[in-house]
Amino acid sequence: MRWGEGPRWHAGSLWLSDTQGGRLWTDASGEWTPSSADPVPNGLWFLPDGRLVGALMHDRRIGVWNGEGWTTYADLSGLVTGPLGDMIGDAQGNLYVDDVAFNAAAGEQPTPGRMILVRPDGTAAVAAEGVEFPNGMALLDDGRTLVVAETARQRLTAFAVGADGLLTDPRPYADVAALAGEAARPDGIWPATDGGVWVATTFGHSVVHLRDGELLAAIDTAPEFPIACCLDAGGSLLVTLADSGGAPLMAALARRTVTTRVVVTEPGATP
Repeated sequence: MRWGEGPRWHAGSLWLSDTQGGRLWTDASGEWTPSSADPVPNGLWFLPDGRLVGALMHDRRIGVWNGEGWTTYADLSGLVTGPLGDMIGDAQGNLYVDDVAFNAAAGEQPTPGRMILVRPDGTAAVAAEGVEFPNGMALLDDGRTLVVAETARQRLTAFAVGADGLLTDPRPYADVAALAGEAARPDGIWPATDGGVWVATTFGHSVVHLRDGELLAAIDTAPEFPIACCLDAGGSLLVTLADSGGAPLMAALARRTVTTRVVVTEPGATP
């Protein structure tokens, strides 16, 4: 696996997307196996009825996995402006997905992105605008607060979730660079069982537990780069770690020499 994004635990199994390798991985069969996943998914989520949905990165739609490929759940081509990123959902079946707004791999100039709300009936709306490189998301406070990682700004921002699902009242949640080191760039995040969020800091070589401007715990992952994380049913933290073989990460990605592994860890542990 080259780059493990969107890890999700469901019904005793782990699922994740390999955005660089173009595959969907799971151990649902009892073995860790990939499936060809064209178009390539980025964020993953399980709907309340158990179906797996994926944010199809360059296809500008949300797909439902049928075991062999993706059927359309929501067509976002008339709404989004760039690649799709991470995705989460709530208990009512609403989905939130990143509209990254520009394609960095294609050399496009950075521009602020947006958060897209996809309702259970497949209709969609812009939930929030002006988010700079939106990435991992987490719903807190029984779904009343959505926290998003703004990778380019090295921070987490919190929004109030309205009754209509739209996001309002943005406020600073955590300055990731100040709390986890100036190299830290938040990628995947996940709600912590005791409040706050776990954050994969990528170039910061750590997974940190942050809560409203506080650093509560840190797990050192050096020399590997933490990409994303989630909790399993027992509360263990699962983290995808990228190994560049000692080369600069972006150069190794360009040469397709990065490999990713999944580790189970907890505060104070060494992956």
